[in-house]
Amino acid sequence: MRKILFAAALALPLAAQASPENYTLDPYHTYPYFEIDHLGVSTVRGMFRKSSGKFSVDSAAKSGSVEINVETASIDTGDGDKGSRPRTRDEHLRTADFFNVAEFPRMTFRSTGVRFAGDNPAEIAGTLTLLGVTRPLTLKLERWVCRENPMRKRQMCGGNASGTLKRSDFGMKYGLPGVGDELKLYFAFEGYKD
Repeated sequence: MRKILFAAALALPLAAQASPENYTLDPYHTYPYFEIDHLGVSTVRGMFRKSSGKFSVDSAAKSGSVEINVETASIDTGDGDKGSRPRTRDEHLRTADFFNVAEFPRMTFRSTGVRFAGDNPAEIAGTLTLLGVTRPLTLKLERWVCRENPMRKRQMCGGNASGTLKRSDFGMKYGLPGVGDELKLYFAFEGYKD
């Protein structure tokens, strides 16, 4: 009997250790979007319609990782009709003045660490690569939920995260200071367990 109890006691720490769970972002329910000041008059908002990525979470070890790739040419600020203008705002945002999508078709966020609050991730430290420049960026999770999708019968996790950057730190200086330097970046995301 002692041998059985001893073996069970040895196995208990191994059973308590969970391994990371890996998730692939659902491109239909993941929306990177942003807001920026325009001439001190209004806040312009926009989104990127195409993104991909993965994340992993190990709740027992209080660790995780994230990689999100955003296709910069998919930018959409709701200005698609140029009327009598030479180009739309979205066309201008795709040029070398802003996102330079011909040379830099992708913006990437990669985590370097995840801080937990209790059992849930609360903050993701990482780097953002934009226009060939990589700078630190911290995303705060405003929401984090894991559950089974009732329609697809698959485990999913997702939420909302945001961080603030200065676009001039990445070499995007066109329109300063009229078009704000501080850009608030948001991610509404959902991922399915691999």
